[in-house]
Amino acid sequence: MEITFSLEEIDDAANQMLANGLKKIVVFHAPMGAGKTTLIKAIARQMGVTGITSSPTFSLVNEYETAEGNPLYHFDLYRLNSEEEAYDMGIDEYFYSGNMCLIEWPEKTPNLIPLDHSSITIKQLADGRRHVVLK
Repeated sequence: MEITFSLEEIDDAANQMLANGLKKIVVFHAPMGAGKTTLIKAIARQMGVTGITSSPTFSLVNEYETAEGNPLYHFDLYRLNSEEEAYDMGIDEYFYSGNMCLIEWPEKTPNLIPLDHSSITIKQLADGRRHVVLK
């Protein structure tokens, strides 16, 4: 699936991605500032998260509650120094919990990401819109 959207259309875009069957593990690929966290916030809203959502840059993982009462995990792995550090924090327990995990900077833990996952690549266009490829 490919979609191009403006910031004003991000909630509709997130809804389309969810409707297209996102897997429980979703990795986000994009350069710094391309909108990974903003898109994850929109996906969380579409899943019924009503609390404050923010980037877990320093905590590595934030937990939100969906409308169904299920945990939704948001990871920002940018500050990880090694896969061992991620493993020590119990990242595999999150990934295999059966709950949705939205992961920024998955390239920091390439050997720990489950094989069965969705991948979202975000490209910022010159006009400020985003082009997303979902695989």
